Amino acid sequence: MNFYELEAKTIKGETVSMSDYEGKPVVVVNTASKCGFTPQYEGLEELYQKYREEGLHILGFPCNQFANQEPGSSEDIEEFCQLNYGVSFTMFEKVEVNGKNAHPIFKFLKSKLSGGLLGSRIKWNFTKFVIDKNGEPVKRFAPTTAPRKMEQTIQKVL
Repeated sequence: MNFYELEAKTIKGETVSMSDYEGKPVVVVNTASKCGFTPQYEGLEELYQKYREEGLHILGFPCNQFANQEPGSSEDIEEFCQLNYGVSFTMFEKVEVNGKNAHPIFKFLKSKLSGGLLGSRIKWNFTKFVIDKNGEPVKRFAPTTAPRKMEQTIQKVL
């Protein structure tokens, strides 16, 4: 399996094939509205605005698996992201990132990029994966890593 064979539903319920992003660099991130890292939406949006003309896509996947930090509906999440952070990158429906119900995109990403000493399991919200133009995951960033610290890696995949 490769990244381009996968699909997901947007926050508005539309199915999107990851093949739509073929030839473009992508950042996949699991997000939450009530997390200590929630202000990272701002940094992610800044990266998106800075590099979208060069083809960068950021895909946000809300996740409620960590301390119930994303309890809202799709509408609540979308409104929160737009009102508080002006998010214009693509947001998807709420997913699970760990366990037997983990979304296939996160299963794929975790199989390609381990999370270090503790294995591939995603530890918290705002774990970020950079995928190159060929659909290959190239780097995984911890929740504590600010989006601006991904810029060098993003520039390499552009």
